[in-house]
Amino acid sequence: MEPTIIIDAGHGGYDNGATFEGRREKDDNLRLALAVGERLQQEGFPVIFTRTTDVYQRPIDKATIANESGGDYFVSFHRNASPNANTYSGVQTLVYNDSGVPAQLARSINEQLSGVGFQNLGVSVRPNLVVLRRTSMPAVLVEAGFINTEADNQIFDENFDEMVNAIATGIKNVVSTSQGEKAFGVQIGLYRRYENAEYALNQVMSQGYDAQIREWKDYYAVVVGNVSTLEAARTLEQQLSSLGYDTLIVNL
Repeated sequence: MEPTIIIDAGHGGYDNGATFEGRREKDDNLRLALAVGERLQQEGFPVIFTRTTDVYQRPIDKATIANESGGDYFVSFHRNASPNANTYSGVQTLVYNDSGVPAQLARSINEQLSGVGFQNLGVSVRPNLVVLRRTSMPAVLVEAGFINTEADNQIFDENFDEMVNAIATGIKNVVSTSQGEKAFGVQIGLYRRYENAEYALNQVMSQGYDAQIREWKDYYAVVVGNVSTLEAARTLEQQLSSLGYDTLIVNL
């Protein structure tokens, strides 16, 4: 069975999000979320929507819906905005930590959207965002172009179907690979200095957990466990989180 994807439309209800010449971010988010979810369903993926109508949800409500659903991946849709109209252009995807499955998923979506015409602005780390920090599964937040940039709105409106297919393909390419590999761990720290990573490694191992140090770019990640299902990884993550660790499920 294919993994379950949680699809979130950002903002809603009295929270319009960014606006531009009567255009409301909450509307674009919902339209895109519903279309991507439907496309994934056509591909055989179970999909859970955090909202399907114009209602307000706190970010923690969205995270709670995701966590209680038992879903495997979380994708939130937003649109970017700049202080001055028509200043910036492009797609950007946000992650809690630029490593593991979220990093792969973010880059896959960005690359697919660049083929539709968006400039690829890359991946940005935003650990303060609740829907990325409090979700217990790999999570990304897609900024689908700038709502106050006419060129991005033109792509959004005129190439909408292509954009939907691109996002669905970006998701599918990663989640299918991740499911096939069936190896997950929980990252509890990312360090520039090896000795700091070693200290964290020894600490968590003294608490009875198997762990390892994995090199990632110029950093050293401390990763606990090696399990074959996301369910097992979520259970391990909850245990480590209860011990005070900042946790992130990663694909091994």
